[in-house]
Amino acid sequence: MNNKNYLIIGGTGGIGQAIVKELLQRIANEQSDENIGNARVYATYHKSQPDFAADNLYWLPMDVSDEDSIEQAIADIKQQTSHIDWVINCVGLLHTAHNQPEKALRQLETDFFLQSMQINALASLLIAKHIRPLLAKAERDADQPAIFATISARVGSITDNHLGGWYSYRMSKAALNMGMRNLSIEWSRSLKDVCVVVMQPGTVDTQLSSPFQSNVADEKLFSPAYSAKRLLEVLDSMSAAQSGSFVDWAGESIAW
Repeated sequence: MNNKNYLIIGGTGGIGQAIVKELLQRIANEQSDENIGNARVYATYHKSQPDFAADNLYWLPMDVSDEDSIEQAIADIKQQTSHIDWVINCVGLLHTAHNQPEKALRQLETDFFLQSMQINALASLLIAKHIRPLLAKAERDADQPAIFATISARVGSITDNHLGGWYSYRMSKAALNMGMRNLSIEWSRSLKDVCVVVMQPGTVDTQLSSPFQSNVADEKLFSPAYSAKRLLEVLDSMSAAQSGSFVDWAGESIAW
């Protein structure tokens, strides 16, 4: 019986929405009239609540660039449950209506750089800061840890950087990776049996990647549903000892 509570940050994005739907399907598959669990999926939206509704699904507003908004959303969750078992942050910024990833240093703009850092790097730390008490009350052990996962990108790997460019995105994802590595070390001492993991979802057919898909082979462009299923399978297999990992959609380690 599935009694886990999940929090998906960015439940309206391509990957986030697919993860929400996959989790709801899992819950439905595990439930029967005689064996109904209390699993819930909490999902956040930025501006307007989606029409998509389901049993066990609770929508919450959250602006990840505003700590007060993060704190309020988590306070709302605390009114409904004593614990969260899995957190997955799917929010990311690669481009805006006015800014594309930089091809050269001359294109670097301060405001876009700082916005990228705020959304891609700082937000996960702020979410961790406020969600900690709910993770602390999750039932967990070394083999079945609570999960704090963040979607990152392979281009955030310093070792794997052979092409350059994309300053704001690469640097903000590298900063995210460092922050999550730091968090994994701190929580290994003070919040046992929580696995902090940074994940690369592959190149997924979403609004974020759509301007950059022309050079991606068809077999390497994943649907959101496929990526979500693979990411959740990887998280299912994670142990507390793997906290601080940077892995891809297939569970393979990525060099920092």
